[in-house]
Amino acid sequence: MAEAPRLTESASAVFAVLAEAGSATRPQLASLAGLSKPTVSSAVAELESARLAAHSGTASGGTGRSAAVYGLGPAAGAVLAVDLGPALTRVRGCALDGTLLAQATGTRQEAADVVREALVALPDGAPLRTVVVAVGDVTAREKEGARMRPATAKAGPAFDAMAVALPPGVPVHLENNVNCAALAELHEGAARGRHTFGYLRIGVGIGLGIVVGGQVLRGANGAAGELARLPYPWDDGREPRHEALEEYIGARSLLRRAAEAWQDEDGPCPRTAEQLFALAQEGRPAAREVIGRHATDVGRLAAAVTAVLDPGLIVLGGSTGADPQVLPGVRAELARLSWPTEVVSSTVGDLGTVVGAARLAVSRGVQTVTEAAGAKD
Repeated sequence: MAEAPRLTESASAVFAVLAEAGSATRPQLASLAGLSKPTVSSAVAELESARLAAHSGTASGGTGRSAAVYGLGPAAGAVLAVDLGPALTRVRGCALDGTLLAQATGTRQEAADVVREALVALPDGAPLRTVVVAVGDVTAREKEGARMRPATAKAGPAFDAMAVALPPGVPVHLENNVNCAALAELHEGAARGRHTFGYLRIGVGIGLGIVVGGQVLRGANGAAGELARLPYPWDDGREPRHEALEEYIGARSLLRRAAEAWQDEDGPCPRTAEQLFALAQEGRPAAREVIGRHATDVGRLAAAVTAVLDPGLIVLGGSTGADPQVLPGVRAELARLSWPTEVVSSTVGDLGTVVGAARLAVSRGVQTVTEAAGAKD
């Protein structure tokens, strides 16, 4: 990995706002960075010299005079985001202004090949600044200087196989996949404009992404939102079991309940959640009954979330949670058990995790360039 050049504090500040804006004139950079125009001119010259910024065109001003427009330069580099899902691996490569440069998809077993495919598609010579990998595990963190790094994670053999495809020396950060999807909903999905909400993912597993004040809440152990650990069942004569709630409400149990309720006259029993939801959409009574019960269960879980967090908004995601057929039942059960809370379906869908991971990667990539600020004053 190419070392980021040491920047003055003002150049670091200008680089950060340029990455956020994508392109800007010097007056715009001065306004965004809160710096004087002479300071910005000096900072831009420094960034151009380091190939971190480049002239990208001109813009006409109100007086008829034109101003130079700047964007990120070739040395700014790129980042990689990897969604190491249970079935599929999705990878995105982005510039530090968020521009999509590459993407690839394959099975979990093909994770290393998918990463290599995305790396090859990145611009030649662009340094890879950081990699963010979204995993379905708790990712506890410890602070190491100015950078956060994974302290513990159980990403498994697929992660180990994928890691060999990464260039040596590039920082790799692990993040919980539900937290990544919550960030995608915040910036590009159903929660845009909302700074506090809960992203409730229901699929093979269950999880909650908690956003408060525009920031993901991770908790002391990185385990905030691990709904699988809620005690279940909790009743006279029955002891809670480890992650029994996830076992009960997850997609596998949903299909098992469908099989138990299915009659010969209902036709072939669905073997996947997608088939079950398709049959319900067609109006098959047995399928609709099973989906209705599932929606009620999810509504009760949403009521538990609301009782603790009072998020104001719950976004439903995941392979079964995001289906529009679940939404009315969740709303009804939540309204019955708790105070008014808006419930909507995810709008980023299956891409949410890799989209959120890419946002994190861009933020960390910018940090790798700017964190040496002040070393050259």
